[in-house]
Amino acid sequence: QVHLVESGGGVVQPGGSLRLSCAASGLTDFPFSSYAMNWYRQAPGREREFVAAITRVGDNAIYGDSVKGRFTISRDNTKDMMYLQMNSLKLEDTGVYYCNAVRASRGTWGQGTQVTVSS
Repeated sequence: QVHLVESGGGVVQPGGSLRLSCAASGLTDFPFSSYAMNWYRQAPGREREFVAAITRVGDNAIYGDSVKGRFTISRDNTKDMMYLQMNSLKLEDTGVYYCNAVRASRGTWGQGTQVTVSS
């Protein structure tokens, strides 16, 4: 079963940038390239929110309206890694960011990484 670990979170000022990483392991049955990958986030007291998704081969991506033009999702199937480049960060981008792997309608979540945007 795939295991996901996020990293790269931290504290940043408004307008700053962060790059999140999601490392996949436990890929004994299916390769990383067989999983559609997503980023979600959850702010305190709010429901989990879709951030971005990328296709299995990385040739297409979609974004939530609140992050379009500022965030970029990418993946490296040779390294079993997914990334989220976050630019022009805003206070409202604060939250726990989760990576999610989906295959055959079954999803797996990482433990999350905290992003705090604060002046």
